[in-house]
Amino acid sequence: MKTRKIIQIVAYIILAAIIDSYTFINTDLIVGVLIIAILITLFTGRRKTKASEESLPNMTKSKEEHYEQLGMSSTEINFFRDTMNTTKKLVVQLQDNVNQSTKLKAIDLRNDTVRVSKAMFKELVKNPTKLHSANHFLYTHLPNLVDLTQKYLEIDSHEIKSKQAYEKLEESAQIIDQVSKLIKKDYEQFVADDLEDLDVEISIAKNSLKRDNSGSE
Repeated sequence: MKTRKIIQIVAYIILAAIIDSYTFINTDLIVGVLIIAILITLFTGRRKTKASEESLPNMTKSKEEHYEQLGMSSTEINFFRDTMNTTKKLVVQLQDNVNQSTKLKAIDLRNDTVRVSKAMFKELVKNPTKLHSANHFLYTHLPNLVDLTQKYLEIDSHEIKSKQAYEKLEESAQIIDQVSKLIKKDYEQFVADDLEDLDVEISIAKNSLKRDNSGSE
């Protein structure tokens, strides 16, 4: 078994445990979808997608200087650029998957998943030293959502579907919806510090205004 497939299976198990702990979805339903995902991973080859491997784009001098000003080493810069290159391709693939299905579009509309994923990408580009704060998004939630939507499309594309296939599609849609909510939560947690900083700035400004107003009376 390839290492990539082992990592995928472990990621699915971890994701299923998270969903089981923090949502009200029936445990049997989660286990059923988990088994399907594992079987598909084991017995099907991975399609070539837009997120396939490509060389990194050239780094501009201004970007290089920006990273160095942040105190990043060459190893850290390369790791960050490689991670963001992969993430960008995953976001593009997710958008492509969503646009191929009415059901997936409805889930995306409800959770703003693609828009939130793009916003998360932009925040990471602005704050490369906070990469570690987005671990769940980068290495679990986003990759798994891309895989889940890809497998949903594979099953949905079958010309003739049994009752069981329709049931599994519905179960998969529920899991996709839950992972989409986790991605939104990832983003909210990532920008929480910015909101706290804004609260501090507002508080300081209010106190300054009070002092100025008191002094003019």
